Amino acid sequence: MKVIVLGAGLVGATIAKDLTSDFEVAASDIDQKNLSKLKAKSKVKVIKADLSASSTVSKVVKDHDLVIGALPGHMGFNTLKTVIRSGKNIVDISFFPEDAFRLDELARRKKVTAVVDCGIAPGCSNLILGYMKTILDQVENFQCYVGGLPKVRTWPYEYKAPFSPSDVIEEYTRPARLVENGKVITKPALSEVELLDFPEVGTLEAFLTDGLRTLIKTMKVPSMKEKTLRFPGHAEKMRILRQTGFFKKEPIFFDKLSVRPLDLTSRLLFRLWRLNEGEEDFTIMRVVMEGKRKGKRKRFVFDLLDCYDKKTKTTSMARTTGYTCSTVARLLAHRKFVRPGICPPEFIGQDHRCYRLIIEGLKKKGISFKRTVRELK
Repeated sequence: MKVIVLGAGLVGATIAKDLTSDFEVAASDIDQKNLSKLKAKSKVKVIKADLSASSTVSKVVKDHDLVIGALPGHMGFNTLKTVIRSGKNIVDISFFPEDAFRLDELARRKKVTAVVDCGIAPGCSNLILGYMKTILDQVENFQCYVGGLPKVRTWPYEYKAPFSPSDVIEEYTRPARLVENGKVITKPALSEVELLDFPEVGTLEAFLTDGLRTLIKTMKVPSMKEKTLRFPGHAEKMRILRQTGFFKKEPIFFDKLSVRPLDLTSRLLFRLWRLNEGEEDFTIMRVVMEGKRKGKRKRFVFDLLDCYDKKTKTTSMARTTGYTCSTVARLLAHRKFVRPGICPPEFIGQDHRCYRLIIEGLKKKGISFKRTVRELK
């Protein structure tokens, strides 16, 4: 089977290299530096192309059996549409703002299985909720706390982005949707800051972001929210930048020149947020669910801590996001999950065999969830 990965950045390259153990893999990107680095360290065939053009995407995926979408969020939706129109199954990790279900009818008509939001969160968090929805008689509350952080805190931001800074900024500007008392409401991103203690890494702050995404439509749970984890003080800094206008997409003019503040901010932050070669990071996630089973109320907690892999020099965020995606890609390639249409990970989680295969596949990579259960009064 031939697999093509669209996007050869940090995460896309990790996915491509992992899939070479089972498939003939190619990767396409506009950045020659990314492609050269990938080619030098793997058996991946590289294709330089400007994937912002739908015609180019169609051409690149034409001779491949399975597509992986690992492009920045602003390119994700149109790329997904083009791949579906090409009749190719796809597993996508791009954090695009559009509603993926707008493409559901097209995917069904083309008999394409399109798995979206297939990273760590959204991704594994959705998978776990989908599975638990079939285990519990009723899920009453779902909370997801997740973050990727550098091991060493460096002034001024104490943060490093393992993927596109513009996608991180999108998390800070897009209104956060959550569910309260069975109703979908929105609150500003970066709001409702709280401090949480994690024995392995210390105190982190959590704030609202728009991470529920498809869960709002697919899971009937009366209370749901997702919060991003950072070192304390980060949310306040980001709110200051947002309020000042540094994240705005509308251009501002200087004499005859115009610039989008977001573009300038992304360029400046990338210098400070970029993970340097060999710089260690970690991913931390906690999924909390409360519900009823056989008349008893229970609380389930799934904890994950993953760290930079020194042996393979792979960042934790690339591992947790990339290996989730590549594990699901194998399910599709071997036809262990077949469901035409838009398929967020919660659909896969409802299939117990697929859920176990993904959890076991991640465990083999050293990515393990610790589950604890206690009874509630």
